[in-house]
Amino acid sequence: MTTKNLPQATGPEVPASGIKTAHASSANVRPPMETIMLSHHLNIEGTDYLPGSKVRVPSDYARRLRRQGYVART
Repeated sequence: MTTKNLPQATGPEVPASGIKTAHASSANVRPPMETIMLSHHLNIEGTDYLPGSKVRVPSDYARRLRRQGYVART
């Protein structure tokens, strides 16, 4: 898929129940979760997320994604 074929996300806000949760770690203890909006395409454990997707991830993983530039500035 090229960048000119990506769908445009111009719809209304996605309700909290419609946000996908990605489990980036296999620890038994559940870390605090955080909702982020992606600025780039990302593959988490075999699931593809397009730019503009809202994903719930553990806070430490969200911090790493922010440092690498994957989280959109809002």
